[in-house]
Amino acid sequence: MAIDSTVEKAENAWLMSKKKIVLGVIPVRYNSTRLPGKPLLDICGKPLVQRMYEVASLSTLLDDLMVATDDQRVFDAVQAFGGKVVMTSSEHTTGTDRIAEVAASYECDYVLNIQGDEPLLVPEIIDEVIISLVTDKKQTMTTSSSLITDQSRCANPSAVKVVVDTEGFAMLFSRAPIPYPRNEEYHAMYEHIGIFGYRKDFLFKYVTLPNTPLSLTESLEQLKAMENGYPVKVIQTKYPYRSPSVKTQADLEKIREIFANGNGNGF
Repeated sequence: MAIDSTVEKAENAWLMSKKKIVLGVIPVRYNSTRLPGKPLLDICGKPLVQRMYEVASLSTLLDDLMVATDDQRVFDAVQAFGGKVVMTSSEHTTGTDRIAEVAASYECDYVLNIQGDEPLLVPEIIDEVIISLVTDKKQTMTTSSSLITDQSRCANPSAVKVVVDTEGFAMLFSRAPIPYPRNEEYHAMYEHIGIFGYRKDFLFKYVTLPNTPLSLTESLEQLKAMENGYPVKVIQTKYPYRSPSVKTQADLEKIREIFANGNGNGF
């Protein structure tokens, strides 16, 4: 795990001194189309939701962290390992709706949506998103990406790709391999990482936006913001990003193998 530089430590200290409250929420739904019961599936002695909670808890800039669910089994599992958990409405159709319900009753300035299926996530990536969001007032919604070096990820629709403009704002997210490598010498492909940071006031606006054609076509909620004219900042992480996220049974088996071989995230 990477160690912060002196400059990064100073920046983190500055952020903490500003008294901005950053809430981290892991939205968890028990029923998954491709992998039923996903949050409670075992990864070498711990359920996936616990692996995610332990990773996120290592962020140095989150002021609080909790799981948001609508399932009693998940609620009980989180309480059993000592995590914070909130029961939310079963009517929510997205994880963003779920975290907005939590944020509505929590005093905070920023909200992090930490997707619950990336147990190999490096916690410093969470802090990168927070630093970018808090230090740049132009940003209302911020996420992260990593350069793809494993070419099998390029054609994998579970690996969401992103292209950005010259200032680092998203131009398109897609499950397709973008950009097309017409000129190989210029080509680089970036995979989206499942973290979204929101300014709290924008989060409440975002969940009221209508669904849009591209977001429905790709089944990528973040496209809704872009199609409605709201920019999404994308940080290119300098920390190692290890895929896969747990989307399918094959992903789960690969993750289990990684942890079984002692190559997980240290706990």
